[in-house]
Amino acid sequence: MTLESTSNEFKHYSVMLKETVEGLRVRPDGIYFDGTLGGGGHAEAVLRLLGDGGRYIGIDQDEDAIRAAKSRLEGFGDKLTVVKSNYERMKEIAAELGIEKADGILLDLGVSSYQLDTADRGFSYKQEAALDMRMDRDMKKTAYDIVNGYSQYELRDIIRDYGEDKFAANIAKHIVQAREKKAIETTTELAEIIKAAVPAKFRLKGHPAKQTFQAIRIELNRELAVLENTLDDMIELLAPGGRLAIITFHSLEDRIVKNSFRKAENPCTCPPEFPVCVCGKKSKGRVVTGKPILPDKKELEENTRSKSAKLRIFEKRGN
Repeated sequence: MTLESTSNEFKHYSVMLKETVEGLRVRPDGIYFDGTLGGGGHAEAVLRLLGDGGRYIGIDQDEDAIRAAKSRLEGFGDKLTVVKSNYERMKEIAAELGIEKADGILLDLGVSSYQLDTADRGFSYKQEAALDMRMDRDMKKTAYDIVNGYSQYELRDIIRDYGEDKFAANIAKHIVQAREKKAIETTTELAEIIKAAVPAKFRLKGHPAKQTFQAIRIELNRELAVLENTLDDMIELLAPGGRLAIITFHSLEDRIVKNSFRKAENPCTCPPEFPVCVCGKKSKGRVVTGKPILPDKKELEENTRSKSAKLRIFEKRGN
């Protein structure tokens, strides 16, 4: 099957599928890691391009996603290995599987459509559910603990920093005032509290709870910390000429990826006036995407959740 037909068949499941798979430059005998397996859309497209010597390792911390992906990908047999874990353990997982280098690595960050559409997961402010938001349901801590346990100043900081909401201080104040009367237990309760904290004229561009829910989710699942702490390991895991493709969905993720890729390409710390480099830090490769790749018009029309997506690709230097 060609990549074009694969893309058409699975376009409803995966953001920028064609662009991502083409960016990975899949080799039939290559080894590929997927740190966010999700429903298996990207995985299926890559697996269809692999020959008998190819291998795909899908990692996800969500048991529901793993179940769905295994069902979808069961026809690929030994080409596929699925591991329940956080992608921050990718280097360890590779060692456990006896893999020294990967020809490509993929991350599709953020919340999956499956998680958003499954009401009882508590990711959506549009559907009533317990305040959960765990990507890994084996975790004990939930969004409830953050909403009802963090101080007003801690709430303000994460809403400001991770939600990039200018009303963070007032939202945090309203949350604390509300929970003094009774614990905040559901997504809809929290969404109404947030709505009351934001002036009416600023509610016209969408529900004001979106950014706060994002902030709580990021804090709970350590999303930015894991990304920032793992990028160097993933680049190190790549074989010469191997590529790392990352799809981000908000500016905080994108900034981390952009800065890490630039540093990996040009790690020199010498003052600009030095005629030659003396720090000894060598480039690990090159940034393939000068500017991020964005969804095309057709995809934006068919999948509104792709509108904030950005794809960046890094290639490991050859020997």
